[in-house]
Amino acid sequence: MLSLQGDRIYLRAIEPSDLDFLYQLENDTNIWEISGTTAPYAKHILELYLQNAYKDIYEAKQLRLCICDTEDLVIGLVDLFDFDPANKKVGLGIIVSEKKKRNKGIGAEALDLVCAYVFQVLQVHQIYANVLADNDASKHLFKKMGFIAAGVKKDWIFTGSTFKDEILYQKINN
Repeated sequence: MLSLQGDRIYLRAIEPSDLDFLYQLENDTNIWEISGTTAPYAKHILELYLQNAYKDIYEAKQLRLCICDTEDLVIGLVDLFDFDPANKKVGLGIIVSEKKKRNKGIGAEALDLVCAYVFQVLQVHQIYANVLADNDASKHLFKKMGFIAAGVKKDWIFTGSTFKDEILYQKINN
């Protein structure tokens, strides 16, 4: 049986008790550029989201998983989005929000766990991720985890003053 438990972290479904974490993360303007967020989220809207987070990925076409450390502290999120079971693909986003936990292998461990879940349980053929061309840490992580840069989307993201390229990474289950 597949486990979402690693050596230093585990992945779990998002829960109503994660409201404050989600509120802080979604309203962190430092990550709006990578998340596509353009306006703050009200707690009420996030509460409504959490009330519907129980929906099956086949119904909702998305799934959010909390990255938790061994002390049960939520230190990040994994987002599966645009789930397309007919074409056997899913989008993936990841953030380790605890800065002191970054660059310590947490992202790699989370990606390893979620890739195993996606390939074994959801039976997808490929996972893809969109990474800003100037996000060296994310590019390094995805390459390290076996994702291949499949193409560059030129001037894809407008940051308020300039356009940035975005790289499409894919990992195909062979």
